[in-house]
Amino acid sequence: MKMPKSVSNWISISGFVFAINSLILILVLFIQSLLTEHPNPYNGIFTYIILPVIMVIGLIMILIGMLIYHRRKGDPEKPWPVLDLNVPRQRQKLVVISIFTFLFMIVSAMGSYEAFNYTESVEFCGKLCHKVMEPEYVTYLHSPHARVACVECHVGEGAGWYVKSKLSGLYQVYSVIFHKYHQPIETPILNLRPARETCERCHWPQKFYARKLRSQRAYLTDSLNTEWNYSLLMKIGPTYSAMGLMEGIHWHINQDMRIEYVASTTDRENIPWIKFTNLKTGQVQIFQDTANKLDQKALDTMPHRIMDCMDCHNRPSHSYSSAMIYVDNAMITGEVSRELPFIKKVAMNVLKGPFTNKDSALMYIRDSIVNYYKIGHPSIFATKKSLIDKSVAAIQSAFSLNVFPYMRASSVNYLNHIGHLESDGCFRCHSDRHRSEKGKIISKDCNMCHSIIAQGPTGDIQYTTVDNLMEFRHPIDVKDNWKTYFCTECHRQLYP
Repeated sequence: MKMPKSVSNWISISGFVFAINSLILILVLFIQSLLTEHPNPYNGIFTYIILPVIMVIGLIMILIGMLIYHRRKGDPEKPWPVLDLNVPRQRQKLVVISIFTFLFMIVSAMGSYEAFNYTESVEFCGKLCHKVMEPEYVTYLHSPHARVACVECHVGEGAGWYVKSKLSGLYQVYSVIFHKYHQPIETPILNLRPARETCERCHWPQKFYARKLRSQRAYLTDSLNTEWNYSLLMKIGPTYSAMGLMEGIHWHINQDMRIEYVASTTDRENIPWIKFTNLKTGQVQIFQDTANKLDQKALDTMPHRIMDCMDCHNRPSHSYSSAMIYVDNAMITGEVSRELPFIKKVAMNVLKGPFTNKDSALMYIRDSIVNYYKIGHPSIFATKKSLIDKSVAAIQSAFSLNVFPYMRASSVNYLNHIGHLESDGCFRCHSDRHRSEKGKIISKDCNMCHSIIAQGPTGDIQYTTVDNLMEFRHPIDVKDNWKTYFCTECHRQLYP
């Protein structure tokens, strides 16, 4: 069948070239994605988004060119094409166009569905903007939620949430292209979906477990890398699970209680005002930080938030460990050799940084540790070179999973509110400073959340039973300062 004369113009020909080339590239990239085990993340965006848009533009150009040609060369009294089904040739053209349109609609529907799936994929969220999203993507892959797709938490169900997320995504694309993004990326605290729509779809608040035994091991910075052990009975729930949320850490989300608070900073690190309401009795208690008291005018202008899971579990999928944690973990597994004297101390000093990029950081880590033993302990360097190399590789690997110099992403900038070592966490409220008008305080007593049932260096561990209390023993003699100071006052400075 001959092509109509109306396509013999530069607009239609250009559109034809765009459409055909785009179609060929779509087919080639689609076949390549099927044959490649780990396709390039940009393959999907070209296959399902960019090239289909170009193809549609090409088809529209063909039609526009035909209409312009017809208006210029056709009958002035009939500016639009006339369809006469009594003419066999026109019927033939109509059948061909109808079949092509039908096939195009099917392919478009399939392509749109694949485009939707691709924009909802972990690959799209984590790999497309590689440098910018690398910290979030890497920490996500090593989190307890690594098998939960990003959109399950970040994008809600329904068309409304989808459109909202994509509109937000357009600004993010603009930010990446023109380098307008923050370093580190700001945590979208105010825009996060409520915990009841995310966390509670899997985690049922009324069915939390009772108390849990947690064992920890740390290493001191002496020549022997002395092991220091803790066994904690975490009071996440009551003594017996049948008692429900009457006590324990998860009491904070008891449905019979409501805890509201006002944060004086956007990161919710400082909480000067807390309101507790017993929904059964109607009793209300208000606590204010005596060291940071707000007047009523300030309270009226600040947003009041009802406490939920995210106020403590603020980094469920993008958690950054400090050097203190990830070096200890590598020593526990034996990846970092405990046979190397002062390896913990050397690692802590080296990892303080600051670093400007990953490559120079990894090189600095290697050179500094190797030179320490080469110059300061030549006999160790000569006899245990393989252990030094293995330890260096393990420290570099752990660093790469938790520190991202280009984006300035680390545990320093992304504080985790679970616990109280690296952030004030629990102590934001349990500070001994939050006091009600009747003089009641929110206690800082450690035993409210956990009981120590074992502690001490390996070979000389002290034990007690779960029914007895053991006073905390600091690995380093700091006298009674640990009772009055917050842990972060030392740990943030020593272990970045």
